[in-house]
Amino acid sequence: MPQTSPAAPTSPAAPAKPDGQAPAAQTSPAEDTPAQLKRAAVVVNPMKSSGEDFKAAFFRLCETQGWAEPLWLETTAEDTGLGQTREALEAGADVVIAAGGDGTVRCVAEILAGTGTPMGLVPMGTGNLLARNMNVEISDPVAASYDILNGSDVKLDVVRATLDHSEDEQLFLVMAGLGYDAAIMANTVDELKDRVGWLAYVEAGIRHLPGKPVRAKISVDGGHPVRRRIRSVMVGNCGKITGGVEVFPDARLDDDILDVLILAPQGKLGWFGVLAGMFGRKKGKTKSVEYFAGKTAEISLEHALEFQLDGDHIGKAKHLKVAVEHGALTIRMTKPAKLT
Repeated sequence: MPQTSPAAPTSPAAPAKPDGQAPAAQTSPAEDTPAQLKRAAVVVNPMKSSGEDFKAAFFRLCETQGWAEPLWLETTAEDTGLGQTREALEAGADVVIAAGGDGTVRCVAEILAGTGTPMGLVPMGTGNLLARNMNVEISDPVAASYDILNGSDVKLDVVRATLDHSEDEQLFLVMAGLGYDAAIMANTVDELKDRVGWLAYVEAGIRHLPGKPVRAKISVDGGHPVRRRIRSVMVGNCGKITGGVEVFPDARLDDDILDVLILAPQGKLGWFGVLAGMFGRKKGKTKSVEYFAGKTAEISLEHALEFQLDGDHIGKAKHLKVAVEHGALTIRMTKPAKLT
């Protein structure tokens, strides 16, 4: 992994030294001080990052790009990003960078949504779902960081989810699912995921193809509910999932619309009908696959199934209520993304 990013001109307020090195921060009132420079906060999952190598590279990058010394906040098993993001906001960070997997991204976004403070993405997980949908650099953390420090802002929708009539909401950015897809996330072998990446989800998917359908009631925008015997119901805010598979072809991150997908394979060859309905010429036109769209959705099941948010297995639930929040989250990136 490179330790530096291609150099860019330093800030006009912090001219370079004759030898080309960025100047150290000055404390004289007549000079720039760290408080006058933009400051990034990094909420980093130490289990995902490359440790001190990335930290040193990021600190050096901030120096060369005319930013103040960053705030470095590591997540823990007890606090996976919520508290660290609150600390970054209290410190007045100009951008809060989520450096880790999809879980870290979701935690940072949950606090930043609605605040106006932009979030940056430095993907370090297996799925990196939001980053892939926004065409963020996923192979080079330093390059992704450079794009953030020199970027502009785009706004995207978030989705609020309520499980089993709880008073607490949970935020997601990419997709929520009840049933088959969540069972895959719950039962993927971690050791295999470390070796082969997203292909480990394929192995888990094959193992969970057998199973019994569950009676479900699905209502979109408060309309008359449809009743189906399903294996999975998914709610999408954007199109792509693990492996670059496009599940929601019409989904956009900024359209103020949720996309709902019902998978209801029928008979011994039912999953072939699902494949045809999702990827074949009869896309969305088979009894095995149905698409709906709206601003809210409510799903009730006859008994609890596995549940996932943005690829993270949360537990089991039998009732899910979701609502889109338009333009609630600001993302800092160099090139405005096509928000698919």
